[in-house]
Amino acid sequence: MKVVVTGGAGFIGSNFIRYMLAHYPQDEVINVDALTYAGNPENLADVESHPAYRFVKADIADRTAIEPLFAEGVDAVVNLAAESHVDRSIMQPDLFVRTNVLGTQTLLELSRQYGVRKFVQVSTDEVYGTLGDTGLFTEHTPLRPNSPYSASKAGADLLVRAYYETYGLPVNITRCSNNYGPYQFPEKLIPLMIHNALQDKPLPVYGDGLNVRDWLYVEDHCRALDLVLRQGRDGEVYNIGGHNERNNLQVVRTILAELNKPESLIRFVADRPGHDRRYAIDASKIRKELGWTPQYDYESGIRATIRWYRDHTEWMERVISGDYRQYMAKQYGDRLGGGDE
Repeated sequence: MKVVVTGGAGFIGSNFIRYMLAHYPQDEVINVDALTYAGNPENLADVESHPAYRFVKADIADRTAIEPLFAEGVDAVVNLAAESHVDRSIMQPDLFVRTNVLGTQTLLELSRQYGVRKFVQVSTDEVYGTLGDTGLFTEHTPLRPNSPYSASKAGADLLVRAYYETYGLPVNITRCSNNYGPYQFPEKLIPLMIHNALQDKPLPVYGDGLNVRDWLYVEDHCRALDLVLRQGRDGEVYNIGGHNERNNLQVVRTILAELNKPESLIRFVADRPGHDRRYAIDASKIRKELGWTPQYDYESGIRATIRWYRDHTEWMERVISGDYRQYMAKQYGDRLGGGDE
């Protein structure tokens, strides 16, 4: 099977590509990534020479750039390409609409035109909005996004559904809870807090720190995506959750305790606009239909994550300083082109 993975140089994408190459060496995996600020091909340096792996630098919203790839013949698309940081979406919502909505529509249209046999849209539980103290998001929960980021993902999801209903394109939509694990860009909570703690810097926590998320270890997410890709019923939505609800303050305290750092490093800062209070996923559908269950609980997953970042401080420093772009220039040269900043 020839699988196009968009956004494969990012956090979840690079972990998913590594998973695919390890479990299906007979398949061809093509990584399509525009290499914006969070796209780091160094995340896949260990598989660059793998005979089943190929990298294509392209923007998913640029049909001219990506259509030749579809013309070669593609069996499946797993769309992980997205602008995903909520704070950035508040500052620059237009970028999120372009990539997350128009980019998805471009991929859908090419998939329809060239007969792709499966299109998996990787979405987020944030499209459902926010929960109270009780209850879980199911696949039938109405979409009520509260940030430009989540609104752009909801718009993309609706386009994916429309291409199934109108054109019969074989699609699935997955909506996952908050991922964590190796290679996550350090603007996100867990890697940022680990980095700051290791440097004895203040750990900024929004509001009262009691916003709750359902934490999902990235390897568990990769296994779920693989099952949906190969066994998911066309047209269906699958929620993917870790069953590990923790508030932000609990996560930060876990990191400090594991690194033997004082809680005096915590700094409460002004909350961000539209900050959803709680997310929690009901993943019973994917468990019953496809047999997926998470293998990592919160305690084992967070320890493995902290250990990885502690053992890869050079990777973290290169990302934070921007030096990873030197790697990109050296490795890819003229293929990088312009417009990456």
